[in-house]
Amino acid sequence: MTNTQADIQAATPADTQADNANAIAATKQAYDVFNGDADGICALHQLRLANPRDAILVTGAKRDIALLERVPLGQASEVNVFDISLDTNVLALKRLLDDGCQVNYFDHHAAQQAFTHPRLKFFWDESPEACTSVLVDLHLQGRFRPWAVTAAFGDNLEPVGRRLAADLGMPESQAQALQLLGTVLNYNAYGESVADLHIAPDILYRAVQPFVDPLDFIVNAREYKILHEGYQGDAERMAGLQALRSESCGAIYVLPNAPWARRISGVFANHLAADADGRSFAVLTEQSNGCYGVSVRSGVPMTHPAHRFCETFETGGGRKVAAGVNRLPAAEIERFSAQFFTYFSSRKTELTS
Repeated sequence: MTNTQADIQAATPADTQADNANAIAATKQAYDVFNGDADGICALHQLRLANPRDAILVTGAKRDIALLERVPLGQASEVNVFDISLDTNVLALKRLLDDGCQVNYFDHHAAQQAFTHPRLKFFWDESPEACTSVLVDLHLQGRFRPWAVTAAFGDNLEPVGRRLAADLGMPESQAQALQLLGTVLNYNAYGESVADLHIAPDILYRAVQPFVDPLDFIVNAREYKILHEGYQGDAERMAGLQALRSESCGAIYVLPNAPWARRISGVFANHLAADADGRSFAVLTEQSNGCYGVSVRSGVPMTHPAHRFCETFETGGGRKVAAGVNRLPAAEIERFSAQFFTYFSSRKTELTS
């Protein structure tokens, strides 16, 4: 056997391995994983306007946040994550990183289990003035800022939305239009499951995808008209809702087991918090399984963050201003109520001490 033949035979196994590795890499795809609310949709939309790429979408209703476990191992080359808790997804995240994925993670929820990894880029800020779309806006240096304005309004960050709109020199009429758009996009995400929603979040994102300007989406998209009409119908029911218990520090409301109630729960909580002057609120909405979905809004987020309270219950979490409990058993309502008023009434003690 000549040296050349020996060299060829020795090289073949390594070449085959390299070819196999390249073939496997070529079959892997990008995955875009996002919360189905206004912030998740607008955050992803900004990034894909800047960096168009076909990707498999993974999303769900607002409370459906354990999404990374739906990304199959061995099939993803890149995973982009928007507006879902790292703490809830940390085990699945580590598995994907160990599997060789590059992960770009944008979020503003509590992240007590955050870690560093050479294939993880973590864009994070849990301050009350931050939302995921604002983080993407900063990353993109404001290239598609009207969508960040929309998301900020939808995430109940009106001062942030107005500041960003003012930075753009946006007329008040346009800012109000984006505020309503953000509200209805966010409203659509609330439900026990996608069946409660007017439009599934992946379909809604695809409807948004062609529009660089959110004002064009408002004018031209059939989906916007569907959401606007649905929101108006459900919002009319809010006027008759009465508190289960109300004190000087806040109030608790309980909504019935109905799709309209589950859809309106987040908007109703935001509505209560809008002019609350430091009061805090909890909205409990009955689910078909007898448990309750809970939305909490803290009137004093810097000293009494909503997520710290919600984390005392299983399936609870969120951020400083707004948090929730995904499944609160009916038997836990009394304990929840007692702890809610104990937690938020301590503000008065601190102010007078």
